[in-house]
Amino acid sequence: MPPAVETRLLRQFIAVAEELNFHRAAERLHMAQPPLSQAIRKLEDALGLPLFERSNRSVALTPAGAAFVGSARRVLALIDEGIREAQAVAAGRAGRLSITFVGTAHDLLPAALRRFRTEYPGVELVLREATTAEQIAAIAAGEADIGLMRRPGIMSAQLASETLLREPILAALPVDHRLAERDRVPLAALAGDAFIGTPRRLGIGFHDQIIGLCRLAGFSPRIVQEARQMQTVASLVAAGLGAALIPASLALMPRAGVAFRPIAVEAPPEMTHVELIAAWDATRRSLPRDNVLAMLRQAARDMQMISN
Repeated sequence: MPPAVETRLLRQFIAVAEELNFHRAAERLHMAQPPLSQAIRKLEDALGLPLFERSNRSVALTPAGAAFVGSARRVLALIDEGIREAQAVAAGRAGRLSITFVGTAHDLLPAALRRFRTEYPGVELVLREATTAEQIAAIAAGEADIGLMRRPGIMSAQLASETLLREPILAALPVDHRLAERDRVPLAALAGDAFIGTPRRLGIGFHDQIIGLCRLAGFSPRIVQEARQMQTVASLVAAGLGAALIPASLALMPRAGVAFRPIAVEAPPEMTHVELIAAWDATRRSLPRDNVLAMLRQAARDMQMISN
């Protein structure tokens, strides 16, 4: 095994190698000359070879000492770089941040990430679109640091969450639907329609909210087709396969063949609106996550002010 050498000895060796004078090197290091001479002897003993040729008049590097200077500098530079990198990670200025999101977070997320990239360019961002159920699993497994999702039916104890946006539920109808020209669609009037939905296993909370809302309107929706993503749901509506109930943010993306309309139903606000939440593992600490969460909150406030 190579000998263990203290970084302090390397710094002292480099000072002597550059000054080729123990007195000047000691002044540069703010120490007395005798301890410096002892330190160089200690380093030479550890390496088992002389680093300097000494005489009463001069100090010169041996060939081995001259070869060792470059290695010592590289070692210290690598240590200094490691310290700076660790400090940057500890301060939230570096590292890796994995974010998962539902498709309807497309307006909120870019606004926050633009600011985050400007302020924290050293943090690597990994983005992945996923359903609410997939996000919960990814966060629990440590594969995602933060998720933007619909409120799940069951939230595990390790997950913390915060509501970012609260938006109304709209009816998505084929443009040739009999109610597509209405300013507001009575939900009960869709009782006989075919519906497009999302699989319950991928988003229990939103799925059950839609079913419950229809039942408050006096019917159980006849779901003829399911799709994993809301954008796909809207595409199936445009194809004329049925109607759907979707978060209002989906209507911000113009889509040919679909009419988005507010619904009329006697129901409490928590049933007629859907939340976009941020969720994360409360047992893990992450400054980059906390920083992006603060920017998501600000982006949500900005969007709310614009919509009002």
